[in-house]
Amino acid sequence: MNDDPQGQYEGRRIILGVTGGIAAYKAAELASSWTQRGAEVRVLMTPAATRFVTPLTFESVTRQPVVQGIWNADNKSGRPDHIDSGWEGDLFVVAPASADFIARYSHGFGDDIVCLTLLAWDGPVLVAPAMNDKMWANDAVQQNVETLRGRRVTIAEPGVGHLACGSHGPGRLADLDEIDQLVFELLGATQS
Repeated sequence: MNDDPQGQYEGRRIILGVTGGIAAYKAAELASSWTQRGAEVRVLMTPAATRFVTPLTFESVTRQPVVQGIWNADNKSGRPDHIDSGWEGDLFVVAPASADFIARYSHGFGDDIVCLTLLAWDGPVLVAPAMNDKMWANDAVQQNVETLRGRRVTIAEPGVGHLACGSHGPGRLADLDEIDQLVFELLGATQS
């Protein structure tokens, strides 16, 4: 991961949405790195994401509770978690972003904590797709990605390589250094 000589991560608040897919385990490395560099990382997980990586993993590396549902019994603010989670964040990152998530987000669905929080979010968003190569090439997925680009969502292009399904092609989660560089740039653009 990139060094942070300017302290760009220090004191910044990053919301990390984790959706279902084998690449979910890589998101823990991102969360850990950002936390180590001084960012406060708030993790939101879809139900499918928790089938691949446990919330405890993210709680351990961020030292923050993970939000899995719309209402959290520990929430002290009185606001629902989908609003409270993004109330004072600097950047919203979704990694990995499944084909299902991209479809729901591009159509404005609010049926999980990640999508619902994004509906209440008005800051910069970075989406890092990860899926099977045939899914990534599907016209519907590409149209949904274009819809997000049209809404000024930054897309971390998937990498090409061996995929968990056994095929080889585009669809791998972008290299973590590439995602980190995009986060670094987006945080710099939002520096106050």
